[in-house]
Amino acid sequence: MRIRHIAYTSLAVALLIVLANQRAVHAQGATGGARGALAACKADAERICPGVTPGGGKLIGCLKEHENDVTIGCAKELKAIKTKMGK
Repeated sequence: MRIRHIAYTSLAVALLIVLANQRAVHAQGATGGARGALAACKADAERICPGVTPGGGKLIGCLKEHENDVTIGCAKELKAIKTKMGK
């Protein structure tokens, strides 16, 4: 009986670890939505929009205002976001 209890407890702990890892992976992929998608825009944002703090779409708005000044990779990511949002 004791061995069965230890086995069930071990299985429950293993299941919790797997679920926690899946949540962490999912959270990293969904972080802010645009944050992961704008990896190519990081340098452009620092160069073009230095005083703009991320959040509320302000940084994306700044980059869109200066879309002629961003790098090709950033322009592609902005276009993908625009397409995804249907605008």
